Amino acid sequence: MYLKRKIDRFLVQWKEDPAHKPLIIKGARQIGKTESILHFANEHYRNVIYLNFVFDKKYKAIVNDGYDVENVIKNISLANPAVRFIPGETLIIFDEIQEYPDIATSLKAFRLDGRFDVICSGSMLGINYKKIHSNSVGNKTDYQMYSMDFEEFLWSKGYKDEQVADILRHMINITPFSDTELNVYRTLFLDYCVLGGMPDVVRGYVETGLFSGSLEIQEQIRLDYEEDVRKYAQGLNQAKIISVYRSIPAQLAKENKKFQFNKVDKKARSREYTGCIEWLIDAGVVTECNCLAFPELPLKGNIDESKYKLYYPDTGLLISSLDEEAQEDLRVNKNLGVYKGALYENFVAEAFIKQGLGLFYYKKENSTLEEDFFVRSKNELIPVEVKSNRNSSKSLVSLIKNEKYSDIKHGIKFGNFNIGCANDIYTFPYFCVFMLKPFLQQWD
Repeated sequence: MYLKRKIDRFLVQWKEDPAHKPLIIKGARQIGKTESILHFANEHYRNVIYLNFVFDKKYKAIVNDGYDVENVIKNISLANPAVRFIPGETLIIFDEIQEYPDIATSLKAFRLDGRFDVICSGSMLGINYKKIHSNSVGNKTDYQMYSMDFEEFLWSKGYKDEQVADILRHMINITPFSDTELNVYRTLFLDYCVLGGMPDVVRGYVETGLFSGSLEIQEQIRLDYEEDVRKYAQGLNQAKIISVYRSIPAQLAKENKKFQFNKVDKKARSREYTGCIEWLIDAGVVTECNCLAFPELPLKGNIDESKYKLYYPDTGLLISSLDEEAQEDLRVNKNLGVYKGALYENFVAEAFIKQGLGLFYYKKENSTLEEDFFVRSKNELIPVEVKSNRNSSKSLVSLIKNEKYSDIKHGIKFGNFNIGCANDIYTFPYFCVFMLKPFLQQWD
């Protein structure tokens, strides 16, 4: 069962562009990169050549005679005489290129030659992407892929583009959902929170209608991530990388307004972890939320580098890391308990990243003024609050009303309520966050 993905449309557009370059698809393991590439390849090419540098070690010699196309395809043919190269009808797939970054040097030759299309893929777990980028700069197109977002999850459940577009219309027109719509989407959203977006997890749920087996898959993925730390994180303290990764759920549960190394180890100092967090971010297994020095535009260049928060880019993996009692509450009773705020905050961060929105927050020193996230429209800075209860939003109101925050005129609040707008604050149910970017595009 193939699950429709947003990359499907991108790949078709890439192929239809007469000037398309070799493509590199990046992302963490188990998010569906290879499956999506092969699905596209088999539907749009007469001839597909698939090379996996993890499983087929023999292909690691294909550039020994040089990086030009003739030598590369000659050596591929020597390694596998069954393959055929048909100009104009062949797609060559180089998979798991983190195992063989030298192949990126050949991409310029393939681009100039033009007879064969090339797609490369590799998990960011340990991938030496700086080397790959330097070897192919100007001769490739990059595509960052993530696990399934809520829209893709709705597709997997049989919902159509028209129904997704209707959610956006509700948001744009500030039209509350009916009780039926609200209940249906809330239920789907909670299921998605627990499952996350890993295709194997979602597929099992769609095929059986049950959560059975999902936890085992998620736990194995997290174990695989840790194993890749041991395999690929050379020159760094691997134990410290794993400790940082494991500490994130507990830090989120305490709703800390910055990542705290003393929560990893009581004696820990930030300088001792230099490179560890960067490695996890490059690996695609954590995402970083930057603290603004002051809530004003522009966002980039306005960062306090000493403060940041870390999230899991897949809330399902976060939930799978919790203790057994929390698992029972979440999977059976849908009771989010002490983790409610942390889980919803993580989900919003995940949705932002998957839409290409940056992650920024603000915490004023020696003050109660703090805000979960910030986004921007064409001319405005917009604070975004994630509510796990119905308490008042003092920081949000202060940011909007105080004249010294001149870039802020409106706010957005996500919570367990319907669509509305009052006092320059737009309120949306949690499940709407996946449509925030198209909503902002019509703001001005």
